[in-house]
Amino acid sequence: MDEPGGARPPIIIDLGKQKRKRIKALKEGRGPLMAEVAETMGELVRQLGEEAGNEELVPVIVLYERKPRKRTGTLPFFPFK
Repeated sequence: MDEPGGARPPIIIDLGKQKRKRIKALKEGRGPLMAEVAETMGELVRQLGEEAGNEELVPVIVLYERKPRKRTGTLPFFPFK
């Protein structure tokens, strides 16, 4: 699993499309998405076992996409014109 030079490959967690509130909570280090990231990191440490030793697994890259806002209000056309 080690790359040449002793560096581990980055840990990539794809969270898919998410609502703005969930993204904001993730940036603040809380919420269900942060729990998912913590769970994944814990699972990785368990898989590595002794190989992880006292290493600090920091290189976490979290990918997310914003869900588009629902358009509310006026219709895009006026049916009674």
